[in-house]
Amino acid sequence: MVEAPHFSASGARHKAAFALPAELFDGTVNEPVLHQAVKTYLGNQRQGTAATRTRSFVSGGNQKPWRQKGTGRARQGSTRAPHWRGGGTVFGPQPRDYRTDLPKKVRQLARRSALNARAREGNLLVVDPVAMEAPKTKAFAGFLAALGVADRKVLVLTNGIKPALHLSARNIPTARVLPFHEASAYDVLWAGAVVVETGALTGETDEATETLAAPVKKAKAAKTVKPVKAAKKAVAKKAARTSAAKKPAARKPAARTKKRSD
Repeated sequence: MVEAPHFSASGARHKAAFALPAELFDGTVNEPVLHQAVKTYLGNQRQGTAATRTRSFVSGGNQKPWRQKGTGRARQGSTRAPHWRGGGTVFGPQPRDYRTDLPKKVRQLARRSALNARAREGNLLVVDPVAMEAPKTKAFAGFLAALGVADRKVLVLTNGIKPALHLSARNIPTARVLPFHEASAYDVLWAGAVVVETGALTGETDEATETLAAPVKKAKAAKTVKPVKAAKKAVAKKAARTSAAKKPAARKPAARTKKRSD
């Protein structure tokens, strides 16, 4: 069983170590797969926009510099040939796509290997759920200092999306905050120390996440119900007006004329 140091949200270390889940931390590190994953990730970051001018893109050189025979010099067809000064480039880079894909199981194996490598080195720390009401870089820097990893590259893997924590680490160049399920093998290997929340490993949801999500859903429901009711009332009024307009007006009885008797 692989274990990791366990800390509280304030940075205090617990006496007992945290037992990492066996299905993810089996202690094996597959280095060839890690190399392949890192090479693929870096290759996918390349833009592939480098381009050189071949002889077809260089201006000039439409005429032969001298006649074919009789000069004693080698025959030449254009001054824009590759061996001439100012000529075109041979076999230079051209725009291309460097992107490659890895099978899903290979990516998963590389991710597990990276996490096992950090756990085997003792650079994987487990902390209790961290909650921040508002983004604060100073508070986040103090949190890293309490864990003793402020002088290294740190990757904080949270249990779900936490915008306040992400914004707090944005101004620290040596720190990154990602949800646990979004971290790749390269992200884990980039960091010298990996900090993981307990809920991300055990699958438990944080109470703070549940309390914040409930009012937002109610507010959205209330906002959507009001316009629907107003629209229904408007449609009913319009229907009443149109039905009243379509009804024929009541005809007045014609006045009877009395016949005069001569």
